[in-house]
Amino acid sequence: MVVLPLAEIVSRKAFGRGIPASGPIVQHLTLWVGFLGAAIAAREGKLLALATGTFIPQGIARRAADILAAAFGACTSVLLAWGGWQMASIEREAGTNIGGGIPTWIAQIVLPIAFAIIAARIVWRVGAISDAGSAKASAERSASLSGGRWGDRAFASLGIVAGALFLRHPSLLEHAPLSLGFVIIVLSAIAGTPLFAILGGTAAFLFMHDGTAPGTILIETYSLSVSPTLPAIPLFTLAGFLLAEGHASERLLRVFRAWFGWIPGGTAVVCAVLCSFFTVFTGGSGVTILALGGVLFPALLRDGYRERFSLGLLTASGSLGLLLPPALPLILYAVVAQIPIEDIFIGGILPGILLTSMVAAWGVREGIVSGAGRYPFTTEEAFASLWAAKWELAIPILVLVAMFSGLATAVEAAALTALYALIVQAVIHRDLSIRRDLPRAFTECVTVIGGVLIILGVAQGFTSYLVGAQVPMHLVDWVKAHITSRLMFLLVLNLFLLVVGWLMEIFAAIVVVVPLIVPLGVAFGIHPVHLGIIFIANLELGFLTPLVGLNIFLASYRFKRPVLEVCYAALPMMAILGIGVLVITYVPWLTTGLLTLLGH
Repeated sequence: MVVLPLAEIVSRKAFGRGIPASGPIVQHLTLWVGFLGAAIAAREGKLLALATGTFIPQGIARRAADILAAAFGACTSVLLAWGGWQMASIEREAGTNIGGGIPTWIAQIVLPIAFAIIAARIVWRVGAISDAGSAKASAERSASLSGGRWGDRAFASLGIVAGALFLRHPSLLEHAPLSLGFVIIVLSAIAGTPLFAILGGTAAFLFMHDGTAPGTILIETYSLSVSPTLPAIPLFTLAGFLLAEGHASERLLRVFRAWFGWIPGGTAVVCAVLCSFFTVFTGGSGVTILALGGVLFPALLRDGYRERFSLGLLTASGSLGLLLPPALPLILYAVVAQIPIEDIFIGGILPGILLTSMVAAWGVREGIVSGAGRYPFTTEEAFASLWAAKWELAIPILVLVAMFSGLATAVEAAALTALYALIVQAVIHRDLSIRRDLPRAFTECVTVIGGVLIILGVAQGFTSYLVGAQVPMHLVDWVKAHITSRLMFLLVLNLFLLVVGWLMEIFAAIVVVVPLIVPLGVAFGIHPVHLGIIFIANLELGFLTPLVGLNIFLASYRFKRPVLEVCYAALPMMAILGIGVLVITYVPWLTTGLLTLLGH
């Protein structure tokens, strides 16, 4: 996936033409990476789910919740595996190919294989979360493996049986009450069923209730997964993981501290800027908190910042940068909303800087109040640190120049960034071992990407049902009938998106919700790029939603603090970012100003 786009650049410049079938091959490699990565994520128990399942107390209730979550996930996976098999079989009979003589069905066969593996893994892992969550349960693990765990697996495997039964007798779902189906789906979501299964199960239930085969979902999954721009997401994520595996964070911390450490709250400002830099490439997947938390949290405490402030700052900063190019949500939004990636990159620059500056300003206030230590500015250290981190600091420039100069497409720029990060970390700095560290970086990257792409794929199927049921059209009619003011619409939109951020993971929300709100934006005359920035800014805020926000959950895990303590610490940051979102919403120049100046 890295080599082919780079070869495409060279071939285009040297011979005036690209490499035949290069684009489709990279797109289908994304499909394989994503869904095999999802199978690995299932093995590791890293499929994204609502955090609500972790609040269910240990004992019978938790055990029942784990069984329900696994059974529903396995049932959905069986339905989707069969749908993928149907699609691949049809393509095999048709004899189509993706280019280069590669049959299309060979590329698609990963879908049924991955979903079948996921069904088995979900059943096998039933109870693993509850076992890990209690020291006493962990001590009794060997006994549970031979007794209760196997019983739980037997109950959870009924989900596989149910999936096979629904495929054999689809009339069972055609005549099932919609209300009963939705009750089961909601309970499963609360119990901790992976998000892909909730979205995919909802789509499968609705399609099959209408007499449509589940293969329809996989057709939409396939169409999104082979989008020409989607490979940029795993490639930019790979660059972020390579930077995290090396000592890039330490060099960047040094340079930001040398330049900003002298001001009140200097270390807090540095943390906000550094986290924003990393999140641009990791896409708010939690990698920033997990990778940098161990370095930044002790640094803040050592410099005299209060523990609660430090916890809240790093929890919030883990999602800063999502509006700055080339952040992954910007790319996905552009793909789904069908607007130029370059436009949304430009539109996100000022709003992204605004949110980072607001968090940094709160850090300055904390530095003054707490009397936290500062670092004296010296010209020698400032330029020495700048020289040491010059390769990492050049990455955003490399991306923007490559894309806006016409040298590379978004995917080619992502491949160039991944190769650049590898060379810098492994060859120039020699902080990353090709033999020891690179396989781990690949595995972690593929696991994260798999957990995201499987959600995107099934969410596309769910969106297809909503569009087919004319939900966007009905929504536009209802909103226009009840809301006449553009300003009021923007306020209601913010509240709606805040709820969406509370309920859904950002990538799934983009696929499901964007097709619903784009027609509304057109109806109220909102610039499409401005609408996209409002959307992502609200979802960035959703990472801090009390109890279920992804950053809350990850910070609790990383810093070994209770979830409620993390929520309390993050509330001031949530309020600050909330004000920032309102400013972005009602001052559209922040988004469209640069676009106008650059003639976009």
